[in-house]
Amino acid sequence: MRTILCFMAALLLGLCACNKDKYFQDSGIHDPAFKGTTMDYLDAVPFYFDSVATIVRLAGMEEVFKRDTLTFFAPTDRSVLRLMRSLNYDLYRLGHDTVKALSDVPKEIWFKYLQRYMFHGSNQLKDYPQIDYNLMNTYPGQGFLSWNGTPMNIGVVYHDDNGVKYVGYRQISIACIPDPARPRENWIIDYVASCNITTYNGVVHTLTDDHYYFGFQGDLFIADMISVMENGG
Repeated sequence: MRTILCFMAALLLGLCACNKDKYFQDSGIHDPAFKGTTMDYLDAVPFYFDSVATIVRLAGMEEVFKRDTLTFFAPTDRSVLRLMRSLNYDLYRLGHDTVKALSDVPKEIWFKYLQRYMFHGSNQLKDYPQIDYNLMNTYPGQGFLSWNGTPMNIGVVYHDDNGVKYVGYRQISIACIPDPARPRENWIIDYVASCNITTYNGVVHTLTDDHYYFGFQGDLFIADMISVMENGG
């Protein structure tokens, strides 16, 4: 069964990479259906999501990814790797033990930052409004609260084509809003490479590899981890 799921997931990603219609970038294809849960999908694509699937389990969220209706903006394992490298650099610099396995990070920290990528309901590209980062008063996207209440903005960028505005491919953008008191400032903006992967219990949108740190704010993640170390956690 796992072999079949892996083949199906690889086929979806392969089809996505070949599609160049006006709605999606790189790996976008209209409404690909994966025959399994969102958890099954992460497990079926270990090249991209092996560490992410492990974090889901360490955070105690496996059953949510199997049963709850969920829109998941999936970061790739590279964002986890970059975060762990930065974390260990700071831990070593401060004289703390470094992290040798993902399980060395407390469950509560994984739980906190994983939920920034999770949203209630099942939303595809068509469900999000347009955003233009140069014309925010006209096309502002839409504010959302993630699963744990982190303020985010999600919108669809309508790219230009041959100098004509908004007629090119469409790409979902997600932004973390660091300070709710200043909701238009210092956004951490990332983009979706592969959208509208439907599962039995929701939708997966895969972020590009330009999404640098798992959790969006690597400095806060590292500060939380150092606090645990310094307080004997």
